Amino acid sequence: MNLNFNDFKQLDLKFNINKLQEAYKEVIKIKNFESPEEVTNFGAISLTQIPGDPESIKGHKARGVFWTKPDASGKEVSRDVSIEEDKYSEFIEDFKNTYFKEVFDSLSKRYKLGRVRILLKQPRSTLSWHRDPEPRLHIPIITNPGCIMVIDNVAKHMPADGSCWITNNTKYHNFFNGGEENRIHLVACVLNHKFN
Repeated sequence: MNLNFNDFKQLDLKFNINKLQEAYKEVIKIKNFESPEEVTNFGAISLTQIPGDPESIKGHKARGVFWTKPDASGKEVSRDVSIEEDKYSEFIEDFKNTYFKEVFDSLSKRYKLGRVRILLKQPRSTLSWHRDPEPRLHIPIITNPGCIMVIDNVAKHMPADGSCWITNNTKYHNFFNGGEENRIHLVACVLNHKFN
């Protein structure tokens, strides 16, 4: 078996974890997590939207298209709605006075970003085995040792220490929170990054 640890790339960027956690507390005072009605153990708060279009972050657009193999047949199926990631360029006004705006500005200088969201994974829960259209940038804000991302057959814990990662979400992967507290990451879709 060939294990590819290159699917987790730690960047030479570091943010202030205390300011990230404080910004998170500020945001959840303004907005609650949203998810499509039938989706459990997952929540999103969008930090960006299509300019002038608050509908672009509601319902299934909080999650977006992905592909999965839901049963023993191994046949791949598409789930949810397609997203025009390159249009999500407007930072939401309600959050402009938080540290997340500074983080967004810094990341935007280096990467072409799509949606930027704060994602919740509830305790003792997992995502489906799936793949996404593009890589994702992760900044862990609140985590625990039981929070693990698996890409192909490689498992990795990303600590909440201000570090920043790009993960190869175009491969099959999942994320599980085996702890007893919510896992909170800032997650951005990265539109101009290719993995080797």
